[in-house]
Amino acid sequence: MASSAHGSPRATNDVDLVVDLRTEHVAPLCAALGDTFYAPAERLHEAIARRSCANLLHLATGYKVDVFGCRATEYDRLALSRFVERSLEPGTRPFHVATAEDILLRKLEWYRSGGEVSDRQWNDVLGILRLRERDLDRAYLERWAARLGLHGLLARAQREAGDRH
Repeated sequence: MASSAHGSPRATNDVDLVVDLRTEHVAPLCAALGDTFYAPAERLHEAIARRSCANLLHLATGYKVDVFGCRATEYDRLALSRFVERSLEPGTRPFHVATAEDILLRKLEWYRSGGEVSDRQWNDVLGILRLRERDLDRAYLERWAARLGLHGLLARAQREAGDRH
């Protein structure tokens, strides 16, 4: 959803959330979700312990929410703190979403970790570059792309997107 908020809107089968979820948060979260979501506490505890993903399922619609715990790296903590508020459509309730720069970097990471074959991830990157070209914090993007080993991929995406910066 974040790439749709910053780039080209597209249909999605789920939403990914990155959260600073801790063991003491699991019981209150499950209670708040109640009968609306399938949210097994044991899966959430496993995700916290392994710093992996847990899936929640909205029972009425079957819509899936993937909950990722924030990793303990300098970049991950910084990215989590830089959120902005966005709405997907005018007049709808805004929500916290990662910045365009951080979504771009994440998409490049996912693209690389998937063997650089995902058209969906690559098209999301190109869409953000094309639609947010003038708004991007170039210094931040370049600095973190270099530190994350993504500089070459970012340069390729910028060329392909027709980025004039």
